This record gives sequence, C-alpha cells and structure tokens, in this order.
Amino acid sequence: MSVFENVGELLLPFAPFLTIVAAVVLCLWVIHWILLRRTLTLENEHRLPRQLALLGLSCLGLVAAILAMPVSDATRNQLLTVLGLLASGIIALSSTTLVANAMSGLMLRSTKSFRTGDFIRVENHFGRVTERRLFDTEIQTEERELTALPNLFLITNPLTVVRSSGTLVSVSLSLGYDVQHAVVEPLLLEAAQQAELEEPFVRVMELGNFAVTYRVSGFLADIKNLLTARSNLCKMVLDRLHGHGIEIVSPSFMNQRPLPPDRRVIPEARAEVAPTEEQPSPEDLMFDKAESAERIEQQKHSLQSKIDEIETRLKQSNGDDRDRLKNELATLQSQFNALENAPANDRDIKTK
Repeated sequence: MSVFENVGELLLPFAPFLTIVAAVVLCLWVIHWILLRRTLTLENEHRLPRQLALLGLSCLGLVAAILAMPVSDATRNQLLTVLGLLASGIIALSSTTLVANAMSGLMLRSTKSFRTGDFIRVENHFGRVTERRLFDTEIQTEERELTALPNLFLITNPLTVVRSSGTLVSVSLSLGYDVQHAVVEPLLLEAAQQAELEEPFVRVMELGNFAVTYRVSGFLADIKNLLTARSNLCKMVLDRLHGHGIEIVSPSFMNQRPLPPDRRVIPEARAEVAPTEEQPSPEDLMFDKAESAERIEQQKHSLQSKIDEIETRLKQSNGDDRDRLKNELATLQSQFNALENAPANDRDIKTK
C-alpha cells in the first residue's frame, strides 16, 4: 500500500468535515467581497446591516463546522457547550463597552431620536450629526471638528435635538430696575423682528437683587443658519437698546469703576459699511460634512420615492410605455447606487 493510499484512508473520515469547512470559508469570502469589499466607499451607516449579516453568517458557519466534525455526539455537544460559554463570557466581559454601545446604537435607530444633519446637544457637546454608526455617533462641532460620541453616552445622558421644522432662538440679558419693562419689551421685540425671527415674544425671567433678567425669543424656520440667527439677534438687541440710550450693564459695574452720573456706557454710533460681496454663511464651513450627509439622505429619499412610483406604473403598463419606464427606472437606480457609494463629504452629487 502506497503512502498516498495511507494518507487517503486517514483523511477519509474527515472528508465531510473538510468539505463543510472549505464550503463555509468559500461562501463567507464571496459574501464578504459582495457586501463589503466591492463597496469600500460605502458609508458606515449603510455598511452596518451588511456587517451584522456577515457576523451572523460566520456564527452559523462555525456551528455547521462543529456539527460536521467526525466525533461522537457527546464530544460534539461538549464543543457546542464550550462555544456557547465562550460567547456568553465575551458578551459578559464586554457588556459595558462594545455590546452596550452596539445595543445603544440599535436602540437609537429604533426610536429614531435624530437623523443625519440634525443639531444635537449632549452635556457640553453640540454639533450636527454626520454619521450614525453601530458603536458611536459622529457630530461636527462649531469649530468644524469631528467628535465621535459613544452611543451608550447618548442613551445615558439627556439628549437635546433641534427640530428640523424650526426652533426658538433666544437671548437673555439683565437690565437695572431704573429701566421700565414697558420700555424694554417693545425694543426687544423690534430687535427680534430685525433679526428676521417670526412671532417674537419677551419674558421676564427673574427679579434679581440688582437687575431684572429678560429673555427675547423668536421662531427660526431654517435651522441650518441657527448660529448666525443667534448672533444676529444679539447684535440687534445691542443696537436697539443702545440706540435708545439704555445701558446693558449691572449696577455693580459702578461699584467697580465709578463714572460721572451723566456718563453713559454706550459705544459711539458708527455708519454701517455694506459688504462688497455676499459672504458665505458660517454654518456652511462649520458643518460642511453634516450638510453633505443630510443632502445625500434627502436625495436618496427623493429617488426612492420616484423608483417606487415607477415600479408601480411598470406593473400596469405595456408596449412602448413599458420600455420607456424600464429605461427611466434603470437611470434612477443607477443614480441611487451612486449616492449609496458616495462619500459623505462629496459636494458635487446631483440628481435629475
């Protein structure tokens, strides 16, 4: 008997096992290439379902390989038990980090607390959402920096989301008791109107020991210019109050730096210089990635609606009209796939 025949006889009991292992490895490699390798530029938001599917298939492949091993039923059951204990140990040891963040990410998706492009605030972190990943959520701050917040952090802390339908822009200030509120309130309302805010109103927030605290608020429909609107409201309040001779200082200011009674702490008026050309909004630079990510999501939603509409019409059409709808559907699907594979900072994506 030759050496090859001896080796063949030794490997014969392992043939089913080796066949299953080879098939599982080949299938996982093909699926990995189809789902992930072929779409390297795909955003993490859209890679997540594919990664979860590949993880589940890998677990099933491992179980199939154990079931195909040429061992007794008792040994096979012991291996499956060890595998279950190992998985339970991994989950228990990492429950405060990986698994907790992953579960928090799935919870945020199910509750739909916010979406890409929204302004959110969590403790001292404020910015626009650029990406929603399995373990963390990325926001772009006012300094144009990208900050990754663990999903567990978002779940365990109060989360404030600026509604896309609009928000209130407010500014608070303290004025002395020598200024009547009947004089202050109309001026603050005028300032809010000049800042292009809708339905402005004024509230007296506090009667302090030395000053009265006012808050003027107005509705802002376009939240993309939130920071600019806040800045404009502050400037308009300064201009209106100073223009009517009202000082915006606390009475304790005079205790620190005494001034003559007729001296008012108001800057001298100066003529406004019109800008030579239209300046870009600060938010365009601060939140460029968030803006691009939100625009892509909106374009995809619009394309998906058109695709669904054409697919419905295609079922009821025939002849030349059917061919035309097929061509239009192929074009829309091509545009949708381009958006799926486009990076979040691509500013040149356009759809017809």
